Amino acid sequence: MPTLPTDLRSQLEKVIIKAREISEIAAKSALEAIAVQHHEAYKHMTPEQRELRNQLRARARQHGDRRLPKPDSSGNDHEIDHLISECAYEHWHRMLFARFLAENGLLIEAEENMAISLAEARELSKEDGVDVWVYASRCAQRMLPQIFKPDDPLLQVAFAPEHILKLESLLDSIPTQVFNASDALGWVYQFWQTKKKKEVNDSEV
Repeated sequence: MPTLPTDLRSQLEKVIIKAREISEIAAKSALEAIAVQHHEAYKHMTPEQRELRNQLRARARQHGDRRLPKPDSSGNDHEIDHLISECAYEHWHRMLFARFLAENGLLIEAEENMAISLAEARELSKEDGVDVWVYASRCAQRMLPQIFKPDDPLLQVAFAPEHILKLESLLDSIPTQVFNASDALGWVYQFWQTKKKKEVNDSEV
C-alpha cells in the first residue's frame, strides 16, 4: 500500500481538526441535553436516559472530571470537559473507521457475510430502522471490536442531526486514496491531537 502524499496529508489534517471541533460541540450539546453536568436529572427524562446519565457521570470521573462540592449558579455540579473529548473521539472515529473498512472491502454484512459499501449500509439501516452508523458498527464489530463497542455509553449519546450532517459532509470530503494509504491511520491520530498539543504549547507547561 502507498503512503499518504503531502497534499492529501494536508487535506486530511484540515478535515480531522474541523471534525474534532464539530464533534466536541456536538458532544457538549448532547451531554448537556441529558443533564450529565447538572446536579439532577431533568424532569422530562425517561428512565433509560436517567440510567445513561448515571453511567456517563461515572465515566466522567474515570476520565478525570470532578464532581463539585455544590451546584454553581447554573445548577451544574459535575465537570464534563474530559467526557466531552472522549465522546467526540468515539463518535467521529466510529464514522471514520467504518469508511476505512468499507473502502477496503472489510465492512461485512453479517447475515450474507459479504462486503458492503457505506451507501449499501445506509439502505440496509433503513430496513432495520436504525441509524446508519449503528448499523455500520454492527457490521464492523468482528473486524475492530475495540472501536465498535455497542455497549459503550458514549456511543449511546445521540448527536443532533445537524451535527451528524456536518460530520458526514467532512467524512465524504476525504478522498478515497486516503483510505488506501498505509500510514493514514497514524496520521489521523496525530492530527486529532493537534488541538491538545497547541493547548499544551500555549500554556508553556
